[in-house]
Amino acid sequence: MIECTIEGHIALITLNNPAANTFTAAGLQALTDLIGDLNRNLEVYAAVITGQGEKFFSAGADLKTFADGDKVQARLMAQRFGTAFEALQEARPVIIAAVNGYAMGGGLECALACDLRIAEEHAQMALPEPSVGLLPSGCGTQTLPWLVGEGWAKRMILTNERINAATALSIGLVEQVVPRGQSRQTAMELAQRVSTLSPRAVTFSKTLIHQARLGTPRSAALALERERFVDLFDGADQQEGVQAFFEKRKPVWKNA
Repeated sequence: MIECTIEGHIALITLNNPAANTFTAAGLQALTDLIGDLNRNLEVYAAVITGQGEKFFSAGADLKTFADGDKVQARLMAQRFGTAFEALQEARPVIIAAVNGYAMGGGLECALACDLRIAEEHAQMALPEPSVGLLPSGCGTQTLPWLVGEGWAKRMILTNERINAATALSIGLVEQVVPRGQSRQTAMELAQRVSTLSPRAVTFSKTLIHQARLGTPRSAALALERERFVDLFDGADQQEGVQAFFEKRKPVWKNA
């Protein structure tokens, strides 16, 4: 279900579980394990995640999983969704979602856990869980309002409002809308831009940006920002970056 190929410094993750690229407990565990592998592979600077086919990024969990009201299964799935998407959100590489179609429920939560989101013009997004007696359990109730504000988060979750790509762009849910079939290539181009930057500087910057999401007091976050700036001077990439600038060449990063 979870496929991954690595080319250079970029990983391509494909959700492949026809017909709607739904998540299973095993698939969520595989995604968690994959993110762990990518975190340890210091040659991977960025990753793109997308859905197989032209219609679905992911429709989330298959509702048949919850049809018999099994509370043990419900607890397992909630834990697997939360663990997988927290891992995705805190991954060392920059993660870019190429939303190539419907992103519903857990599928949208997967995209929300990424650092950036590129949506194709025909994409549809929703968190419709309350319409079937459930609620988002893959970090959606926390991440969505952080991205789009409480009002739009409540509209989507509490009134089951499905939004199109244009609306998603206007409220800040996605960063770019592209024509049908172009999300993967656009995301890969963004990932390539990431790979031209100092990996350590990007990793430090990503964790610092997340301090705002965590509610870290501003004074503490600013102090950490200054410390991380100085920490960069412990590695070779800081001098390489500056020297490359003066020598008018592309830097050769060592991720150190």
